Amino acid sequence: KSELGQQLSLIAGSLVGGVCIISLVAIVTLRPDMFSGPTPTVTFPTLSEGHSSPGVKIYIDPFTYEDPNEAVREFAKEIDPSCVKIEEVIGSGEFGEVYKGRLKPVGKKEIPVAIKTLKVGYSERQRRDFLSEASIMGQFDQPNIIRLEGVVTKSRPTMIITEFMENGALDSFLRQNDGQFPVIQLVGMLRGIASGMRYLAEMSYVHRDLAARNILVNSNLVCKVSDFGLSRYLEEDTSDPTYTSSLGGKIPVRWTAPEAIAYRKFTSASDVWSYGIVTWEVMSYGERPYWDMSNQDVINAIEQDFRLPAPMDCPVVLHQLMLDCWQKDRNARPKFPDIVSMLDKMIRNPRELLMDDVLQSA
Repeated sequence: KSELGQQLSLIAGSLVGGVCIISLVAIVTLRPDMFSGPTPTVTFPTLSEGHSSPGVKIYIDPFTYEDPNEAVREFAKEIDPSCVKIEEVIGSGEFGEVYKGRLKPVGKKEIPVAIKTLKVGYSERQRRDFLSEASIMGQFDQPNIIRLEGVVTKSRPTMIITEFMENGALDSFLRQNDGQFPVIQLVGMLRGIASGMRYLAEMSYVHRDLAARNILVNSNLVCKVSDFGLSRYLEEDTSDPTYTSSLGGKIPVRWTAPEAIAYRKFTSASDVWSYGIVTWEVMSYGERPYWDMSNQDVINAIEQDFRLPAPMDCPVVLHQLMLDCWQKDRNARPKFPDIVSMLDKMIRNPRELLMDDVLQSA
């Protein structure tokens, strides 16, 4: 009996293996480019990953604290500067230089980090605004949101330390790798961004500056939402709310929903509009939205119902997602949980993307 059982197990295993191989061959035959090309290894997150129950945790605005230092103490871990090694400049932020470095917490292994510094001669308000980003980031814990390691506030320079993302900003990364990734890989990247935004929406946090330049990419092509500095600046009333905030920063018109430009109505639905623009950026490999049109021309065109056309080789289903995100009525736009579900469906059934290709070439 045991010998018969072993034989049956072997036959069943062979059948299952054969079905898997046939399925794989069929997919590769239908769309060989899905599995070819110089594509780095990518890990798709578990499809249900990072989805917390609504209402469990709500974002707290650090600016509601009478003493902003209290918010930093509550949401960000103070790091001993002796644990931080600054290596090289990798960019410059609004408040000072950004460095690559290493963090060696006591009793733990050394890790690469990004270090934002506050330039010398700052005002107390600049220090408060600089550290507010750490107070915001420190409240988030999700695989597609940039992770805060901690802050250095008790010595100079003042630092915000985050995980290091090897491939940098998504827009420049895509431009450097134009045409290099199969569609399914781009969909995986978009899914990660949508998952991070779903988490922020569940926490009642509105990003207000979602754009490919504010998405960071690691060595596994995991995309993480970053740059939480603009949300406060956009709230200030100004004489020209369309373009400039009271701190002199520019409002990102090309990424911003019409109701947010016209009435300062920032909601999760305006973030969804921005997500549609990010999707267009990803599918066009970092092209500038609305090309060389002026900000005013963009505003006028959107008012007259112009919407960005599908980038080259973009599946119809993805351009339709963009158009849904760009509905004039913000209540008609999909919500981030809906977007994650749509992208999950595409990842599980790549044929949806193949059928679109057939439709486009017809």
